[in-house]
Amino acid sequence: MPPVRALPARRTRRLLSAGLSLPLLVGGLAACGYGSEADDGESSAPSGGGGTGPALSADRVNIGYFANITHATAVVGLQDDGPIRRELGGTEVNTQVFNAGPFAIEALNSGDLDLAFIGPNPAINGWAQSGGESLRIVSGAASGGASLVVDPEVIESTEDLAGARIATPQLGNTQDVALLNYLADEGFEVNPQNGTGDVEVFRIPNAEIPAAFEGGDIDGAWVPEPTAADLVGRGGATLLDEGELWENGQYVVTHVIASQDFLAEHEDVVEAVVRGVVRTNAWINDNPEEAKERFNAELAALPGGSELPADVLDPAFENVEFLNDPLAPTLRAGARHAIDAGLLEETDLTGIYDLSVLNRVLAEEGLPEITDDAGLGVE
Repeated sequence: MPPVRALPARRTRRLLSAGLSLPLLVGGLAACGYGSEADDGESSAPSGGGGTGPALSADRVNIGYFANITHATAVVGLQDDGPIRRELGGTEVNTQVFNAGPFAIEALNSGDLDLAFIGPNPAINGWAQSGGESLRIVSGAASGGASLVVDPEVIESTEDLAGARIATPQLGNTQDVALLNYLADEGFEVNPQNGTGDVEVFRIPNAEIPAAFEGGDIDGAWVPEPTAADLVGRGGATLLDEGELWENGQYVVTHVIASQDFLAEHEDVVEAVVRGVVRTNAWINDNPEEAKERFNAELAALPGGSELPADVLDPAFENVEFLNDPLAPTLRAGARHAIDAGLLEETDLTGIYDLSVLNRVLAEEGLPEITDDAGLGVE
């Protein structure tokens, strides 16, 4: 295992303990999202429930997600009166809230989850580890919502990143790969495993990054919402919105995956979930203020949860786009970035997408179908 560097400020021991618990493995890609990098995996007890009417082909469906803004489609849509629950009719819904992508992938691989809202890198990793037999990406959910936020007294431009201490949520997670790729493009050399080099990269759980920033332990962080908005509220400045690096400012941050076995046996259930996703996204986009209220109320209802203040919630929501397109070309590019950084082995991703259910739903809803799967669709 590569050596872990000591932080120079007073939170050194606590932050190093968190860092040492993270696996420094090639291909060990983790999830993105606020608070999603904690080590305890599942953050709340499963909750059952369902809508009205007859059950579909499965009496019960198990769905995982993260309690963060980039997963608001799940947080809102899976509420008791949410569109996803309604579409599932009498099929019982069992939800599990996870803190990290690898735990959700493990649950899906073991049969404890049937579908999950998850970031691109854990989906890629789950696909690679199973030899392409564990999952399919069946729908998009959200784009954007990640930024490089810095201490403006230390860093005013990209050139000032030389010698700076920048945090990401976890080694190999979506933001970590994005930072390493950006630094390489800007001419900075960094060891991807231990983070040493022209810029010092520290892997710190999202929940601990604001305190590390405020305490002066780090000079900035490449993080998702609402951590980015939280840092800005603590005096940080946005040096780069990741959307500036992508065509049309769009890149996948959350999509929906389904177990291949469950998809084959219960396609009607997967279709109901996807229809609920499409209708939830439409509702969020048409009712952003009410959507924020519902999201915040659900966040507070989770064990140990609390509402986000308006000065964090409002800008964070504005930085995330809820859409049905899984933005396959950006996943393909992200996988290449991870390979180039030495964090993922060469992997054939052909077949990771099955957008047939999504396109059937979109056609029924009178919406344009998704035709670009980056050549990674089921053959």
